[in-house]
Amino acid sequence: MTHTSRLVHGLAGAALTIAALAAPASALPTGPARPVNGPVRVTDRDIQAVNQKIASAYGDLANWWQNTFRAMGASFATPHIARYEGRVLSACGVMAEDNAEYCPNNNTIYYDEVFVAGMQKTAADALGTDGDMAAVGIIAHEMGHAVAMQLGREYRDSYSNEATADCLAGAFAQHAQQSGELEKGDIDEAFYGMSLSGDPTPQRTGNRRVDAMIQASLARSSHGTRDQRMNNFKTGLDGGPAACLDRQP
Repeated sequence: MTHTSRLVHGLAGAALTIAALAAPASALPTGPARPVNGPVRVTDRDIQAVNQKIASAYGDLANWWQNTFRAMGASFATPHIARYEGRVLSACGVMAEDNAEYCPNNNTIYYDEVFVAGMQKTAADALGTDGDMAAVGIIAHEMGHAVAMQLGREYRDSYSNEATADCLAGAFAQHAQQSGELEKGDIDEAFYGMSLSGDPTPQRTGNRRVDAMIQASLARSSHGTRDQRMNNFKTGLDGGPAACLDRQP
């Protein structure tokens, strides 16, 4: 059975370039990806594959953060993980479709399994790989929120919180790279996933009041531009957790 096609936000016409990352790095995408246009169709097999991959990676994420906290003289309360499709009611309210979110109220990471499978398939089609690190990167980002909150690294503005989570996802990628757990193409997939998830550019209406409201709404949920998200991930990939947690809220 094939699930109804769903257009994952920000995928249409996406193509990864590395011009904005013009700085040396331990690993960068090897070149531009092929554009992917239109809705992404995923099957039950696609969803099952991504859920299995996430379950495997989640164990490594949990173990690594537990060990990292232990080395800092702290204890990490590993979040639960819950998948859903469409919408689901959580302890933090309704989790929307095409989304993944950490809920601190019950220490749980929720992810829309169709959305995450779509991200993996999009990366696979664009890069000619299996695309799995694009999916794992989403979960690593949400785990980053849990890590930051438990360490008291919470900021008043949305962007700083999201930048920290992106950086901590990059730190996990560094760990996986150093442990020899990454496959060829995984780092490209992670950067590609970040490139798809930047904040949209708001369209001006010409009405100052309406435009101000749009800007304020975007600021409350800002994750950063495409280039900012890629560079924040790169900071963690190059510098590890310390590079992400070196400033006080």
